[in-house]
Amino acid sequence: MNIALIGYGKMGRIIEKIASERGHTVTLIVDKKNRHEIVAEDFSDIDVAIDFSTPQGALENIYLCLEANTPMVVGTTGWYDHLAEIEEKCKTGNKTLLYGSNFSIGVNVFFYINKLLAKAMRPYKQYDVQVEEIHHTQKLDSPSGTAITIAEGILDHIDDKTEWVNNLVGEGEELIPKKNQLLIESHRIEEVPGTHTVLYSSEVDQIEFKHTAHSRAGFALGAVIAAEWLQGKKGFYSVTDMFDFG
Repeated sequence: MNIALIGYGKMGRIIEKIASERGHTVTLIVDKKNRHEIVAEDFSDIDVAIDFSTPQGALENIYLCLEANTPMVVGTTGWYDHLAEIEEKCKTGNKTLLYGSNFSIGVNVFFYINKLLAKAMRPYKQYDVQVEEIHHTQKLDSPSGTAITIAEGILDHIDDKTEWVNNLVGEGEELIPKKNQLLIESHRIEEVPGTHTVLYSSEVDQIEFKHTAHSRAGFALGAVIAAEWLQGKKGFYSVTDMFDFG
């Protein structure tokens, strides 16, 4: 495939390396230096675009690829308020887009088991649940998109929690959640690719369910696999559509 990379930070460079190892070619790189110059025609020979840019620029990049009729994998979060709108544009315009908060195979297994665990814990009201996430200090959003996906998976199955709230540790006053609120506690520490933990705590014990990324390579490999999976498809997809857990 000929791939366009939108966003060329640490993730973009790892994606480029993995794509090359899998026989693909990155023929267009779009970053903050040249984004203002890029138009739809620049994608004429591109088979798929992979976006790991910024929450502020993701939606504009999506519109650009839709205009160019270029299939797109979007790993950037922060634009999900527009999901229904983009889904409609894909379906009515015969366009192609796949999005996800995390493309790591391990994390997607984690998402699946997280829902099973929440369902299993539903009857046991003595346990309170919260989510913790740790990322590097360069991460722009809080909480992480992955943490939000985890929280939403819990909210789907825990009756007494109706919404999530975020506390970014070290920034302002500590947030004390209400009984109906699922706390996502965010930490920013140098050189941490990403750690996510679900905790069910009672007076007598605590259950911890945890995923730790050793590097960004798992995220990057998953994004390239998503681009490969998307070839020949039309429509609007979530990363979970790639996985069959039975």
